[in-house]
Amino acid sequence: MPAAAALPPSAHPADAAATDAFYAPPAEPGAFDRWAQSLINDPRDVPFIRLIVQASLTIFPIAAWLFWLRTFPAWFALLYLPALFLTFVDRFILMLHNTSHRPLFKREFALLNQYIPWVLGPFLGETPEAYFVHHVGMHHPENNLAADLSTTMPYQRDKFTHFLHYFARFMTLGIVDLAGYLTRTKRPALRRRLLRGELTFWAVCALLALYSWQATLVVFVAPVLIVRFLMMCGNWGQHAFIDAEAPGNCYRNSLTCIDSRYNRRCFNDGYHIGHHVRANMHWTEMPGEFMKNRATYVAERAIVFRNTDFFIVWLLLMTGQFRTLARLYVHLGDDARPSEAEIIALLQSRLRPIAG
Repeated sequence: MPAAAALPPSAHPADAAATDAFYAPPAEPGAFDRWAQSLINDPRDVPFIRLIVQASLTIFPIAAWLFWLRTFPAWFALLYLPALFLTFVDRFILMLHNTSHRPLFKREFALLNQYIPWVLGPFLGETPEAYFVHHVGMHHPENNLAADLSTTMPYQRDKFTHFLHYFARFMTLGIVDLAGYLTRTKRPALRRRLLRGELTFWAVCALLALYSWQATLVVFVAPVLIVRFLMMCGNWGQHAFIDAEAPGNCYRNSLTCIDSRYNRRCFNDGYHIGHHVRANMHWTEMPGEFMKNRATYVAERAIVFRNTDFFIVWLLLMTGQFRTLARLYVHLGDDARPSEAEIIALLQSRLRPIAG
């Protein structure tokens, strides 16, 4: 993200400061920034336009080349997929996340809002409409409680076998469950969006596979399977530490990660508590919201980690690395930092299954 700046340190810089970078529109924008700002609702979202252009100019020619080849050695896939995930997938998904909550393009260019989910999305592991419908239409209203189809509450959240059950359910029945949820909650418009996107994607894949099954597998199918696994890992990490006494409290059922490369790369996605408290808050405002409301985080005994992300948290939980988690734990209060044993006890108390 260009033109980054750091937030001012807190009164407790050693432990409680959030110093994640945020994008500030330049005082004298260049030609690209002026063009981008003419299209979008918020000038702070110019990095999204830059990412759209970079991804389109990079991915489409390579994907077209793979289809032109029709058949190719397996090592082509072993180059293409890691490169795709290391350069674009994480940033794209968090751009999709933000633009699902806040439309990117101005009203007169509203049709361009379909470019991210319908044109770029299928190349980057996201079937059209499924992310929006699941995340905005279901996950936020249900807030990880029992009716949330991706709820982590019933699971022992440091058990890999429990995660496997969670992931298998999502992969095999996720779309069916979501369509059923939308039927029960009487939202046929969202159900139509979901089914239209999902059926279109897989029908196109079936047709393309008749021409080149290898290219179809590498360009479209493999990214979807990998991304859905990673999204379940991420959601598990985001909602691993739940206070059984208040599972609907966003400060006690979500996790925040500060001061991390992940935030600087992925539009401050680590501030997940703040995002659930105010879903439409702009990504550049999240570190400031955290610092401004630190007292609330303290009072609610919110779980905050430093210099990590949700996927690392997931991995540490799956491998039982509680001492590492304790070292990453941020003590926000003015009193003495708890001992390692006390922090571990707190974390483990938030991992137990909770009845819906």
